Amino acid sequence: MLVAAALVPPTALLVPGVAGRADVLDAERRASLAAVTAVVDAGPAHVVVVTPGSARAEGRLRPTFTAAGVPDSAWSGGGEGTPVDDVAAAVALWLLDRSGWTGPVRVVGAADGPLAEAELRSPGPVGAVLVGGGSARRGPQAPLAQDPRAVEADAALEAWLATLDPAGPAGLDGALAAELAISALGPARVLAACGEPLRCAGVTSTAPFDATYLVATWVPA
Repeated sequence: MLVAAALVPPTALLVPGVAGRADVLDAERRASLAAVTAVVDAGPAHVVVVTPGSARAEGRLRPTFTAAGVPDSAWSGGGEGTPVDDVAAAVALWLLDRSGWTGPVRVVGAADGPLAEAELRSPGPVGAVLVGGGSARRGPQAPLAQDPRAVEADAALEAWLATLDPAGPAGLDGALAAELAISALGPARVLAACGEPLRCAGVTSTAPFDATYLVATWVPA
């Protein structure tokens, strides 16, 4: 049974030290930590991390951002466990560690579809941390070239996260999400398809640097 779920941004910039001396995304970091802490406080027996891609890992895991060109020494990384260098998964693992979680974690990718959904339907109390963001093409400062469709697509995604209607967000399919670099759609679809009755406890959206960062939480209906 799914006891709680959270959506957090997939950016390593949430981790202090990754951006050097600059302290960026402080509000997004605090919101993400609060969302993941809510999952931990719901009392799951294990936590499933759902990434936008096809990452898979389980056991004693530790985050590393070497795949993003950031050595562990830059952000007080290291420690014991199998290193997970998928950036989205590493962000979730870092947030779980900061929230005090010491239990088992499984990492699955939304690209695995039914397998990821089955993980959320596992027996016993399950917590879920989804990792994904809105468009990275909202404006001239965005990481990717600006696309005028991005703002409307982000609004559709945010509205859908509040309902998780099985039909999906109006006007936003997988192809358009890929064009707009929206990575949250896949993990959220896994949550919507797992069959658990859920109620959204809140969605926030910010767009520093013209990229959309989403944080959301769900609890049993």
